[in-house]
Amino acid sequence: MTAHHAIEITLTRPATNSELYRARRVAALASSTDRTRLLTVQRAKTPGRALQTLRRRLDGVLPIDVLTTHYPDRQGCVLLNFALSHAARTTIRQAAAVCGQRPRDFLRQTVIDAVARHKEDRARRLMTRMEGLLAQHTLEELLLCAADSLLSHHNRQPGGKSSSAPS
Repeated sequence: MTAHHAIEITLTRPATNSELYRARRVAALASSTDRTRLLTVQRAKTPGRALQTLRRRLDGVLPIDVLTTHYPDRQGCVLLNFALSHAARTTIRQAAAVCGQRPRDFLRQTVIDAVARHKEDRARRLMTRMEGLLAQHTLEELLLCAADSLLSHHNRQPGGKSSSAPS
């Protein structure tokens, strides 16, 4: 069965009007206001084929950096499709051979490890900042401030307006 797959396109720079015009003749696209991110739907049997098909159709039309599946799969992963230089492919192939892995598996694990390290670093930085704040403020003050901040962000609409403010 052929399904539809939502695909996000990240560009290396904002697309020009003529690039968007040509790209929209190839595929229906929704663009962000800064024209660096686009969203489309591609028919294909698998998400991987959808990414490959879209890359083939749009590669010469838009300055594509990365294509990603918009929704995670059952394992919580999104697929990435990006073009690598010959030198980068060679380096990945050599590193994968040293580890006894296929290049795709090596790259997948490298990205997963990098994302995990990034999350750990962010959590560590947040904990350090929290400890600094706890040295200067009471727990109650921090909780009150956090709740106030979260509630005010929750009530904001995309343009910076508050949902309780009169229009």
